[in-house]
Parts: sequence; C-alpha cells; structure tokens
Amino acid sequence: MNQNGSITLFHYWNRLRDGRPAPMRSEVEPADIKSLLADTFILERDTRGQAVFRLAGTRLCACYGRELKGFSFPSLWREKDQRLVSRLIQGVFDQKSVVLMMFEGFSHNGRSNKFELLALPLDGGVENPRCLGVVSAAEKPFWLGADPITDALIDSIRVIDPEKELLNNRPAISVPSLVPDDIEAPETISALGRARRIRHLVVFDGGREE
Repeated sequence: MNQNGSITLFHYWNRLRDGRPAPMRSEVEPADIKSLLADTFILERDTRGQAVFRLAGTRLCACYGRELKGFSFPSLWREKDQRLVSRLIQGVFDQKSVVLMMFEGFSHNGRSNKFELLALPLDGGVENPRCLGVVSAAEKPFWLGADPITDALIDSIRVIDPEKELLNNRPAISVPSLVPDDIEAPETISALGRARRIRHLVVFDGGREE
C-alpha cells in the first residue's frame, strides 16, 4: 500500500476486526474516519448477486462525474476487466478477502491518472455482505473532478492476508492483460499465501488456518 488513505483505512479496519475475519458493519463509525469519507465507498450485493455501490464519497463521485449510489461496481472498468473485478469483490463478500488494486483511469477528454483501491470485508451476515473501500489518486492533477473518469484498466492486484501482511510491502501482481476466460472462481483468490498459476496470472492462496 502506497497511499495514505489505504494505509489509514486498513489500520482502522484491522483494529475493529480484532482478530476476526471482518468487523461488523455496525462497528464502523463515520466520525472515526471523517478525513477519508470523501474517498470511501460501501458495496453491497444486489438481488442479481452483483456488487453495487451502497454509498460513495463526494470526491469519489466527483471523480466519476456522477452519483455512484446504485451503480454496478465492475462497470467502472473496461469490459475485459469487469469479470475479474466482479470475482475479486465476490471474494471480499464471501471469503472475507482483502484486495488491493492499482488501476489507471481515463477521463472523458482522454487524460489519465493512476489510482489505488483498497477493498475490505464487513460482516453483515450471509444475506447482507458488505465491502468497505477507499480510492486514492496517486497524483491530483488540476482536471481531476472536472473531467470525469469514464474508463479504467487494472495495472496490478494483491490479495492480502492481514494476519501476515500488515503493510510489509510485498510486490503487487502485474496484470498485463485480463481476459474473462482466464479467471477462475473467487475461491482461488481468497487470500495471500500458497501460489498457483492461472495462465498469465499468479494467484496466492492463504488466509487464516483453521
């Protein structure tokens, strides 16, 4: 993790969970992370089983030039990356994975900027999984918030085991090309640990050992 927003939210989430796979969604107090609220979001699973925005911060919405509440989360990415994004978030919902993603966003007028996204699980029960996340711009160019991001491509992903990781700066997994047929079920990306290769990706398993 390189961005202060990701680091701060991770530590807050880690304190709340206190050794559990995830904290309860009711334990998150907006006042505790008020400096991050403009860049944070909460995802939920809709009736179709898709990840959609339940809430999104004002700066995040301005970055995309629209209110994100109710919009599909994977739809923010280019079509060839959408299935991977969906699988990653389903892993956050179901396996309580922690996902760190670097991506490049492209604006309506053809500009681009790098972003870091952290997605953290919240325990809302089997019927109401939630994901708490933050998006941080690597740089803050003058146009960000005025020229909306309309497209994005993943640069790299990490699936973190918070028990072992705790910001030890392991290298991210480079993602040069993401084709939907290359992606396995979310169980294969549940946490960081044992490695297996899925075509051009190296995916790490792990998490808490029972």
